[in-house]
Amino acid sequence: MIKVLASSWALLLGMLLLMVGNGLQGTLLGVRGGIEQFSTFEMSLIMSAYFLGFLGGSRMAPEMIRRVGHVRVFAALGSFISATLILYPAITEPWAWTILRVIIGFCFSGVYVTAESWLNNSASNETRGQALSLYMIVQMAGIVAAQGLLNFGDPGGFILFIIPSVLVSISFAPILLSVSPTPAFDTTKPMSIKELYRVSPLGCVGSFMLGGVYSAMFGMAAVYGTEAGLSVGKISSFIAAIYIGGLLLQYPIGWASDRIDRRQLILGAAVVGLFGSLLALAMQGNFLILLVSAFIIGGTSNPLYALLIAYTNDFLEHEDMAAASGGLIFLNGVGAISGPLITGWIMGQIGPGGFFLYLAVLMGALSAYAAFRMTQRPAPAISDTGSYAPILPSATPVAVEVAQEVFIETLEEDEAATEDAA
Repeated sequence: MIKVLASSWALLLGMLLLMVGNGLQGTLLGVRGGIEQFSTFEMSLIMSAYFLGFLGGSRMAPEMIRRVGHVRVFAALGSFISATLILYPAITEPWAWTILRVIIGFCFSGVYVTAESWLNNSASNETRGQALSLYMIVQMAGIVAAQGLLNFGDPGGFILFIIPSVLVSISFAPILLSVSPTPAFDTTKPMSIKELYRVSPLGCVGSFMLGGVYSAMFGMAAVYGTEAGLSVGKISSFIAAIYIGGLLLQYPIGWASDRIDRRQLILGAAVVGLFGSLLALAMQGNFLILLVSAFIIGGTSNPLYALLIAYTNDFLEHEDMAAASGGLIFLNGVGAISGPLITGWIMGQIGPGGFFLYLAVLMGALSAYAAFRMTQRPAPAISDTGSYAPILPSATPVAVEVAQEVFIETLEEDEAATEDAA
């Protein structure tokens, strides 16, 4: 771990600042939208626009990098992010925020692709798994830290929009000034959705549903807090609890996934997430219960994405795993675009509780489908499955392919050890 930090500290520091900036602007818009009296439907469009831009950026950024290089893409997209963050309080109109969210989603996706390819290049085969774990911790820590910053300014003013703009601008310095060489860049052509569904129906359906769950949490949690009348401090604590749960439960779930039928774990995590959503729906007036529910929901939904990728890999040959990740990312992205829209519509019909009702429906549907798939084919033997690699639903194709590389390397090492023992 020390070796990884020594070689990648600049990249990780830059990514930490990027995540603080992104996490702050996402929550801040939900609070500021309530101040500006935007409707729930308008806020759902605004929040959904980020994921539309993010999906487009993850698919277009690789070609941009091949044409003009990492440094130019990184600097250009970073400039757009800083400018966009400043424009939010200057143009407080729903249509303008929707356009700006598409732009900032596209730019953040491109910046992540660039930084993650640098991180992958700086890691060796022996340290790639540790680098991936550190990267995930940095992502979660940045988002959690961002919620604390929300309490150091007036959401109705300019200062809280200036802070993420400054943080994003500063984040480029350690990355661009580090001694890490510019890496060669290439991505794998994704497997078709039809072929991927034939290999793993649960992986496909689950990735789509989790896209909706994650985008609702990331995009609409602050909108829920505003609609429910929570203070800024309580909103920041509520959102932080979601990501703290995702960070703390990632590894226990990963440990269990290497030892039992992964479908049982997917079913169990989805059922616990369903329980957390229903608990929050029934006890919205109790803030302590709300925090516990947020911890449970985040702690089950975030690891589920990596769990579904690992489960899908159990039915793939080594050479097909990277291609399959592209299809799962696309399905997750499509689900993410629809998440805030559906959540906003339900909240408009029944009030703030619609946020948890939507999460409960998706978790319940995933539970039911996982249980159904367990009746359709036997589980692979535990000895034939690969190790779980932690990855978040917000990951770009580069980070997921790195996770796949870690998965393949671990699987090959286990197979070699088995052959030597035999």
